Amino acid sequence: MSESATTTHRPAPVQVSLWTSFRTLVRWNVAQIGALLPLIVVIQAALAAGIIVGFGFIIPDIDAGTALFLSTGAPTVLLLTIGLVIVPQGVSRARTDGTFNYMRSLPLARPMMLAADLTVWLLIALPSVAVAVIVATLRYDLTFSFDWPVLIAASLLVTIMATAVGYAIAVSMAPMLAQLLTQVLVFFVLLFSPITFPGSQLPAWFQTVHDVLPVRPGADLLRAGLAADTFSAGGRDLIVLVVWTLVGITVSLYALVRRK
Repeated sequence: MSESATTTHRPAPVQVSLWTSFRTLVRWNVAQIGALLPLIVVIQAALAAGIIVGFGFIIPDIDAGTALFLSTGAPTVLLLTIGLVIVPQGVSRARTDGTFNYMRSLPLARPMMLAADLTVWLLIALPSVAVAVIVATLRYDLTFSFDWPVLIAASLLVTIMATAVGYAIAVSMAPMLAQLLTQVLVFFVLLFSPITFPGSQLPAWFQTVHDVLPVRPGADLLRAGLAADTFSAGGRDLIVLVVWTLVGITVSLYALVRRK
């Protein structure tokens, strides 16, 4: 028998396209959220109502201008809450139960894992903008003047920035520490950030701090997209958001590709 006849022919490895891998990762991430997905949607609606309606009760004799400022800031709070709180808590839980390390062990491009996570949370977070607008319209009978290009771009950028930063927190810190930090962040966003109230109400030094943090610039950009006739945003706001987005993505990718 010839040597060629006895040679074992191994099947060629199956080539999986990047698009197929990406779709699979997205479906996996959605399955991981599972039954929590409807709950997250309900929480978004409850937060929108709580911020817009609840804060309105705190402000006596709220006028139309104040109501508009509060209502146009609420979507930013919702997007930041998802990105800076829910995302890192989910990633920290995955690190604790071993799912995160299992995904890292698969023969997949590590950046694709981050891209899939960003895509899933982007799709989950964006409806909160519509929820906030609907609640504000029903509660205060407001009329919004949409600048659609600014609104769409700002919503995407704020969501990606918050998710990337939240992901970076989760993958670069111990799970318990990351979860503790997210609890602090939610109070910082709600109570100490000029999103639902003007920045002029803060001390001057705190206003300067918010000039380099992404919270106020994100709120200003979204506000300019929701009520273009009343509010505007500058190029500095866009630069601050882009820088924080790049920092979050860079830290996340570094943590994903490094060897343990």
